[in-house]
Amino acid sequence: MTLKVGIIGASFAKAAYLPALANISDATVTGISSARLESAQAAADAFRIPRAYDNWEQMLDEQTFDLVGIATPPVYHMPMVLRALERGAHVLCEKPFAMNTAEAQTMLDQAEVMGKLHMIGHELRFNPTRRKLKDLLDEGAIGTVRFVTVVNISNSWGDLASRPFNDWWSDEAMGGGRMGANGSHQIDLLRWWLGDIGAVNGDLRTLVPARIGKDNGQPFTATADDFTQFQMEMQSGAVVNMLLSGAARHNVGNSVQFFGSEGTILLSNDDEVLRVARHGEPFQELTLSDSNATLPGVNKGIWNVSFVGLMQEFTAAIREGRALKAGATFFDGLKTQQAMDAVRQSSTERRWIQLTEITG
Repeated sequence: MTLKVGIIGASFAKAAYLPALANISDATVTGISSARLESAQAAADAFRIPRAYDNWEQMLDEQTFDLVGIATPPVYHMPMVLRALERGAHVLCEKPFAMNTAEAQTMLDQAEVMGKLHMIGHELRFNPTRRKLKDLLDEGAIGTVRFVTVVNISNSWGDLASRPFNDWWSDEAMGGGRMGANGSHQIDLLRWWLGDIGAVNGDLRTLVPARIGKDNGQPFTATADDFTQFQMEMQSGAVVNMLLSGAARHNVGNSVQFFGSEGTILLSNDDEVLRVARHGEPFQELTLSDSNATLPGVNKGIWNVSFVGLMQEFTAAIREGRALKAGATFFDGLKTQQAMDAVRQSSTERRWIQLTEITG
């Protein structure tokens, strides 16, 4: 069985999707589409894809795919997902999943009605070290988790001229912002590790609205958040404190710290080291390597390497006609979207929001 794959969006797809698929022997990418034909053609040339398009609807109408991967700004996700499902494909959609909870619910419902597999691009669920962290929590290695801190600070948006003119990541109306870029990953991981969220209290801001296009030197106004901080009260009782920003002038990376009744778990993205200690004992390193990092053509970094595991699982499930055994589905995307919508509502209304209040 050869799986025919179509890709919409050429940027992250070229970095992660296509190298991963190139290492899956029975998956063949037969079409790629981008808003800029030159981008689609460059990816097609690099990965020997027979057709490049600048019209995703034309691509879906002209070809029949087993799997469609969507790596575009969130504002386009719903029409693309619904059309791909209508054309009979299983769908992988990038995060953030949707513009709001109502869109996420619509896409989930349609995928279920069509009986198609669906996955969100939360590739870090396939990182061996993060899987080890989940195993430790499930085994009660540090007892009952009391509180968690997550800090992700970078300089990617700190310079006034760090972003292209009117780029979508700076545009709230396109689904841009730090909450969607990184917060969606963090929320998904925390739900996977600790279970569902009960309530949130948050603050979203655009600290650097006046920007200059790094590509043309022209001024523009950013409307998407470049600073996000929020608390989550998990249904388990654990409390999470999260700080995310790209508006710093130095990159200090990402760290996650779990504090339990019997010990502590520390995870640092800078060196990818996982450390665990029970009360009264020294920290022990339990970092795991990812064998997919040695595959030909796979780009460096946990995001690109972890995507190989995601693609391996998704294509195996399609090939074997089974449910997904791992990964974030559209249901998880809906849950993450509800949490992000609640943070935005909390920021506007300056109060705690119960997740049960979020309907669309």
